[in-house]
Amino acid sequence: MAFADKYLKKQRMYPEYISDPVSEKLNMIITIPCYDEPDLIPSLEALWNCDRPANEVEVIVIVNSGEQTPQKALDQNKKTISDAKAWIREHQDEILKFYLIHQANLPKKFAGVGFARKIAMDEAVSRFNKIDKANGIITGFDADSACDANYLIEIEKLFKKYPKANGANIFYEHPLEGDEFDSEIYDAIAQYELYLRYYMLAMRYAGHPHAFHTVGSSFAVSASAYIKQGGMNRRQAGEDFYFLQKIIPLGKFYEIKTTRVIPSPRISDRVPFGTGKAVSVFIDEGITDYQTYNYSAFKDLKAFFDKIDDFFGVDYDTYLHELLVKLPGSVRSYLKEDNFFESLNEINKNCASIETFRKKFFAAFNAFKVLKYLNNVHEQFIDEESIVMCSKQLLSDLGIDTKGIYTAKELLEIYRDYEKK
Repeated sequence: MAFADKYLKKQRMYPEYISDPVSEKLNMIITIPCYDEPDLIPSLEALWNCDRPANEVEVIVIVNSGEQTPQKALDQNKKTISDAKAWIREHQDEILKFYLIHQANLPKKFAGVGFARKIAMDEAVSRFNKIDKANGIITGFDADSACDANYLIEIEKLFKKYPKANGANIFYEHPLEGDEFDSEIYDAIAQYELYLRYYMLAMRYAGHPHAFHTVGSSFAVSASAYIKQGGMNRRQAGEDFYFLQKIIPLGKFYEIKTTRVIPSPRISDRVPFGTGKAVSVFIDEGITDYQTYNYSAFKDLKAFFDKIDDFFGVDYDTYLHELLVKLPGSVRSYLKEDNFFESLNEINKNCASIETFRKKFFAAFNAFKVLKYLNNVHEQFIDEESIVMCSKQLLSDLGIDTKGIYTAKELLEIYRDYEKK
């Protein structure tokens, strides 16, 4: 029995798409959801232009549509399929092979990027299952993204260095200038990427061990970790965040900073939130100073996380009268409203060591709980603040001087350099 037999029998939604034999040297499969996409070929070109790794790589593109997809999008899909098939015929070698699969009429309830990613990633699992390669690498990529030439090599290198790795995120940078888009789009994406980096680093500064970027075009997971956590979800947006929040807590999750994915900053209304939608809102509303989660909320969270060892083995009276009273008001209020002691008590019943307690604590107070706390705090206690102001405050606490720095683009460059180092 191969490693993924049970998963595929239970979870796979459609029959096998690719019938070609699987090489024993196959090591990585890149999955690309593609819907109403006019820019697929440049993304395929970026992958084709990559330096070749030691082992074989496959790229699976899934052109997809739903039961109620507008005719305009169906027409674009048809053109994309024709163009991609012609391109693929001319671009195959011994190391890198491209496959295009087409799935139309996805159920209205699930049609979207999450379901498309799931179909492609399940197909990747099936390919690896044929050679019983549980540590095969599956990456997420987007149909409008590019990458550096060492993209394939650096991913292979990371998983070779850490053969038991469950996953990794890959450094990304949106273009901030050029002739392809209007200046307003570049200004908008600078603010939005700054927000993404601020949020992640503020969460990390607060002390949360699961603070990693969760961008759909720039992650990689092992096939075994993928099936262990039940595969990709079928969410119509935010699927990357929800999926990776199942993988990251497994541990052995890394960051690849020696190459880049270059996502498009373009406007998009195909999903209710995410990069394309955010840029669209920025442009439509003329946002030049994005308001985000106040940095004080993260500092209050840090005061809580700095003391988590004190919560190991506590009874309710100690929790209520000695520990809660020492926490910031925003955190104290949220913990009471969330009845967090119930989770804490359950954790303590099943923990014999402080190390186990810490792991279970952050499994309970996970990234979803952090987001819920932040929304609660901003509804009841504090106002949102300028992303420029918040970003500078965090950098100050990280020991980085921002005197004379006033724009989102300038701050974003500092954040990028900080993360790389």
